[in-house]
Amino acid sequence: MDMENTNLFEFAEYDELESEHIAAPRYSYWKSVWRTFFKNKITVGVAVLLLCIIIFALIQPMMSGYSPIKTPNINNSHLKFLKPSPEHIFGTDHVGNEVFDAVWAGARNSIIISFICTAINMLIGIPIGALWGFSKKMDRWMIEVYNVISNVPFLLLAMILSYVLGAGMRSLIITMTCTEWIFVAYFIRTQVMIIRDREYNLASKCLGTGTWTMIMKNILPYLISVIMTYVSREVPSLISYEVFLSYMGLGLGTTNASLGQSIAMYTSYMNGYPHLFWIPVSVLAIISISLYIVGQRLADAADPRTHM
Repeated sequence: MDMENTNLFEFAEYDELESEHIAAPRYSYWKSVWRTFFKNKITVGVAVLLLCIIIFALIQPMMSGYSPIKTPNINNSHLKFLKPSPEHIFGTDHVGNEVFDAVWAGARNSIIISFICTAINMLIGIPIGALWGFSKKMDRWMIEVYNVISNVPFLLLAMILSYVLGAGMRSLIITMTCTEWIFVAYFIRTQVMIIRDREYNLASKCLGTGTWTMIMKNILPYLISVIMTYVSREVPSLISYEVFLSYMGLGLGTTNASLGQSIAMYTSYMNGYPHLFWIPVSVLAIISISLYIVGQRLADAADPRTHM
């Protein structure tokens, strides 16, 4: 090397910490979840529609003052069985009530009950299911409890609880959560058993990691997408349960509005006024399908394998 050109070069310094640096973009799990979710424009449109429906269902009944126990009045006979029009959006029913008000008051109660029941079932079922799947001792007697509860007919149990507790939102929530949580727990137990004996969990156990720490740090984070998939099915199914129980007269009773109560009440008018029946059924279908689509898409977005 020409000594006159030595000033053109300099020695590279060695930095031990810098050599350990991984040249990769910073990864955020939840940012990736939302980025993946919002890629599908159809799903975003369904999510916006669902959000608008939920907000409207929560607000509209407070302004309408709808009451399901309104009795027929001779003076308003001219307001009965009016067909849908700009003035009466969904028409009127046999006592002159606006079907529009009845449907949204029922949708409000159905949505509130389904979300409350889902939250209770998940808050109870997920921790118990995680411990159930991790503990082989607990599995021995919990599987017997599951076998007993799963063989009790749900309708029979609902009838007994409705008779003991009476009709109303509180008794309906108890009815829909007293056994449903164990099915959530059984589902989580199965998922935990699939991954509990993987190498990293065995190594963590050998190093003395506590049971709950392993469940919270090593297992449940891998089940986020699976849990979201279950929730996406749970909410619509609980709405269907509420509608079915109200239809059978085991739900909220006659003093509270419900989609099931509206469907049951308007079924007898199918021949002359079929719109009375199909309008609440259509609203129920839109809410249930929208919840399922959004939940499934969110569950797919929660899977790290889709974060490319």
